[in-house]
Amino acid sequence: MNTLQFLVEYGGWILFAVLFLEQAGLPIPALPLLVTAGALVGADKMSVGVAVLAPLVAAVLPDLAWYYLGRVKGGRVLGLLCKISLEPDSCVRSSEDMFRRHGKSTLLIAKFVPGLSTIAPPLAGITGMTLPAFLLYDTGGALLLIILSEGVGALFSKQLESVMAVFDQIGGWVLAIALIGLATFVAYKFYRRHQVLREHRMAKISADELKTMMDGGQHVIIVDVRNPLSRKTDPEAIPGAIHLLFEEIEHRQDELPKNQEIVLYCTCPNDISSARTALKLKRQGVQRVRPLEGGLDAWRERRFPTERVERSTNQQHLS
Repeated sequence: MNTLQFLVEYGGWILFAVLFLEQAGLPIPALPLLVTAGALVGADKMSVGVAVLAPLVAAVLPDLAWYYLGRVKGGRVLGLLCKISLEPDSCVRSSEDMFRRHGKSTLLIAKFVPGLSTIAPPLAGITGMTLPAFLLYDTGGALLLIILSEGVGALFSKQLESVMAVFDQIGGWVLAIALIGLATFVAYKFYRRHQVLREHRMAKISADELKTMMDGGQHVIIVDVRNPLSRKTDPEAIPGAIHLLFEEIEHRQDELPKNQEIVLYCTCPNDISSARTALKLKRQGVQRVRPLEGGLDAWRERRFPTERVERSTNQQHLS
């Protein structure tokens, strides 16, 4: 059986499996397969129903699972995604920023943005989007990707048989090169992840140490570096903490005294946002700054007191 015959016979199942695994979070590129499906439709070798419904159902089912986890687990599911992400610093933060700016419409473009495709569904659940609205926008986004990708493939349907004939001749080499390319990409991303974590490795303070300092009356400035969406979905904070975003350091650094202890916290794996902010502050001359090890989660695990975040204090400045 040649490649074309194989795709004609099993194309629907392959479409379903690849889209399902990609949307579940695996680094599997589904776009080339969607384009191929469009070419099969244009050549009358696959029905429109199979070409559209198989990837649509495959994309929406994992999204529903992520949405449900977001509703039930809240911000903790983002921590899980960030732990398995190849880009620990930007995987969640940039997606949260985009979702905060564009809301529901983010789901319409999520499938076109690497990383955002997996993170947008749990974010929708975390932010309280209703199930009907989620299904409407998520299905719309998936349909948009499928129609555009398969539409491009349909334009080249006349070249399908000649391309497949060439593939049958050199398909083994093409597959090997594709696998090597994918392995190289994943290896590079893991290397960059390791580099990012190593660059931001620094001395931290434990929750017990911070509580002891606070109980002893030692003046310590506590800074919450979570972005607004994270604070909205997890509205607890360490008592007395002020809110400072990484992006605000340039014009707010003068508010941080250089001769006092400063502790930063977040809720991301490896305390990456706190460490990243601390490193930038150190470069700006603020030396007595440390991330809280384990962040807000470690503080709460010790059952230390917290206070509720008020919207009016989200942009609070130091006095």
